[in-house]
Amino acid sequence: MTLLLIILVSLLMLGVPVSFALIISSVAYLIQHDISLFIAIQRMTMSIGDSFTLISVPFFILAGVIMNTGGITEKIFNFADKLVGHITGGLGHANILASIIFSGMSGTAIADAGGLGAIELKAMKDAGYDEDFSLAITGASSIIGPIIPPSVPAVLYAVLAGASVGKLFIAGIVPGIIMGLIMAVFVYFKSKNEDYPIHNRAPLKEMFASFKESFWALLTPVIIIGGLLGGIFTPTEAAIIAVAYSLVLGFCYNNVTIERIPELLKETASHTVSVMLIVAGASIFGWILTIEQVPQLITNFFLTNISSQIAAILLINLLLLIVGTFMETIAAITILTPILVPLATTFGFDLTHFGIIMILNLMIGLLTPPLGMVLYVLSSVSKVPFEKIVKASAPYVIVLGLTLLLFTFVPQIVLFLPNLLSM
Repeated sequence: MTLLLIILVSLLMLGVPVSFALIISSVAYLIQHDISLFIAIQRMTMSIGDSFTLISVPFFILAGVIMNTGGITEKIFNFADKLVGHITGGLGHANILASIIFSGMSGTAIADAGGLGAIELKAMKDAGYDEDFSLAITGASSIIGPIIPPSVPAVLYAVLAGASVGKLFIAGIVPGIIMGLIMAVFVYFKSKNEDYPIHNRAPLKEMFASFKESFWALLTPVIIIGGLLGGIFTPTEAAIIAVAYSLVLGFCYNNVTIERIPELLKETASHTVSVMLIVAGASIFGWILTIEQVPQLITNFFLTNISSQIAAILLINLLLLIVGTFMETIAAITILTPILVPLATTFGFDLTHFGIIMILNLMIGLLTPPLGMVLYVLSSVSKVPFEKIVKASAPYVIVLGLTLLLFTFVPQIVLFLPNLLSM
């Protein structure tokens, strides 16, 4: 086990991709213990091929790619601007609202930051907002994406934890909206202090025209979330419907053509392979942790040394926050879920509640160095140095940390809606 960890940490420090680091260290363990390498192949292929739910992942990724190239994101932002642009902090609020709407379509923070974020940053720059403020709120609002359904991290957590994907999806709606409201309050007071520009209230006629133009795009989250709430289709079916609907919109808006489809599929395949390779590598790594009884050892350590549920969840939150700063979200979920879920269950935490807490912890990691994937995406889009974006985002990390504590210690915020719907 020691050799496994030494090789894994060494490879990660050398900058080897997480998926390959997991596979190489796991194979080294198998060789050391004279275990057939066929086990590695078997575990890796089974982790991907035997899960119907995982089929939704490439479809949700494809839906996000289509929406970012099909003119859908721009229409969403324009409508959000007309709706809330007159409030103090104008485009900051539009930024948050657009992210909440887009969350109901894409399911990944990177898709939000890379696609919608580019539109938001340009609009805020043209309107006279400080670059730091624009980048920080764009990054912070993008992490709402994996909280509100659909959510790729939620799918992976549910598969690994044996939780209900549908229940986890519905559980993210209220927390996602609350995150948006808390950010909006912060934006309001900061904008008032900095005297940022605001728009005049859009006339009802202009607001209606924007709504009419974006209506079919706005209908996307209604179809996806409404279908899940009504039990009309499963999360996997919702992903396929999202792709079909976004393609239709792309064709109607004349931003997607038959000739562009191979390009969209290529981009989707690139993202999907990256995710699935991490899942495959983490599956064999997780199997080794299981036969070494690491989950049981950690659980026993907690039970022996910690008697308080509050202390236990605070330590778990701290662990997840630390891991999220240097490990990619998908890798962290696939590695830590089999370890932490038994521990959370032992201390009496609901699997759905714990799933939202785990995902939010790791999402905050997307805004913190050294990894900070959302920060790197924003740096690439805006050409602003990474270090400057880190500094600008720090206040939002604190706000999100306090929001995390709220969701942790008031579980009914997360469980209210799924319990109401008896999911």
